[in-house]
Amino acid sequence: MYTIEMAYAHMRQLQELANRSRTDQPAAAYRVDQTRKPRTRAAKKR
Repeated sequence: MYTIEMAYAHMRQLQELANRSRTDQPAAAYRVDQTRKPRTRAAKKR
């Protein structure tokens, strides 16, 4: 059985990992943000 609590705990773990990798590699995270932003904006316009 998969409960909301389990899903929430999993999301928290993913967020912690993302925050750790972001602090470890700020330049890489900045590059990822730069490449993601135009794509999402273009998708919204379509």
